[in-house]
Amino acid sequence: MGPEKAAKLFIKEYPKADSFSVTLYGSLAKTGKGHGTDTVLKKTFVLPTEVIFDETTEVAHPNTFDMYAFKDGVKLGKWRVRSIGGGEIKILGKKTEQSPEVYPIKHFKEIATYCLFKEIRLSDFVEEYEGSEIWNYLQIVWNSMKNTIREGLNATGILPGGLNISRKAKLLFGQKHIDESAVTKEHRLVCSYAYATSEQNASGETVVTAPTCGASGVLPAVLKYVQDKHHFSDDKILRGLAAAGLIGNIVKTNASISGAECGCQAEIGTACSMAAAALAEIFEMEIDQIEYAAEMPLEHHLGLTCDPVCGLVQIPCIERNAVAAMRAINAFSLANFLTNTRKVSLDIIIQTMYRTGKDMRAIYRETGKGGLAKLYVSND
Repeated sequence: MGPEKAAKLFIKEYPKADSFSVTLYGSLAKTGKGHGTDTVLKKTFVLPTEVIFDETTEVAHPNTFDMYAFKDGVKLGKWRVRSIGGGEIKILGKKTEQSPEVYPIKHFKEIATYCLFKEIRLSDFVEEYEGSEIWNYLQIVWNSMKNTIREGLNATGILPGGLNISRKAKLLFGQKHIDESAVTKEHRLVCSYAYATSEQNASGETVVTAPTCGASGVLPAVLKYVQDKHHFSDDKILRGLAAAGLIGNIVKTNASISGAECGCQAEIGTACSMAAAALAEIFEMEIDQIEYAAEMPLEHHLGLTCDPVCGLVQIPCIERNAVAAMRAINAFSLANFLTNTRKVSLDIIIQTMYRTGKDMRAIYRETGKGGLAKLYVSND
């Protein structure tokens, strides 16, 4: 998503160009084929475009790429861009590289203090700074999430990419377990929704970054299940989405949501944290309980590596979304009982996650060079 967004802006910057060239570095170079980066770049530019995978040049950020515009073989200009997660980009050396700050308060502790003082909820805090139009936007987001789940539950066949992975969402949704207890049914349905979204992502279909494409299945799966079970209105779900987005923004602002920068703990860990916080907001838990619900998933995903087999967002990514969705529900439930006993704050665990990610060897940060990506051998 980041390279596509940058390419569209680059075309506007150099409308007279007749050809382009893009050089991918770091994790983008190592997993670009599996993620379809070259395909989307050529599709976006339309005009002749050369995509170079440079795995040797050292760069400050693992998702860095250079774009060049040419006219009659003469270079018109160059951009260096960083793809920092969830489709967000930074264009180095340009005033537009920084997105405008929406929230003047950057840490959860400060946000909680503000909300307690004003006697408002996290979703009210979001509305205060985003404006009332945020609810129309979140309705679009929620509709998109539900559409993706519906489409994923009806799709069958083999996922593209060469691993011969069969879609499983429809099977999970439609086939009852031999011991279909209430708990088993919950697990089956939540997992089917997470699989549906993740399989749509792996097929290049429409998903909502939550906070990234690779972790897009967790939040919609949890919200879809809880809405159906408790017959919550969309307005209620949107309150949860607002809180989830706020948690994701806190992580992104103070740490990272990029698997290339901090491993899968930054993607799946954050997604799980967002989903647990959303549930806590929907059920109108106290702000300390919401913090604990959001903190637990990050704490217990610490050190989770990003090792996509063949650079594809399939193994272990799809199954990981399902597991994290169930974990989010568990974290929400535990927070309801144990908040008064907790010792670790959300702000501290976010800092810990970031430092842990920076301490990881590069092969475990979305390069497709270590862990399962290195050792997996297909049985097909």
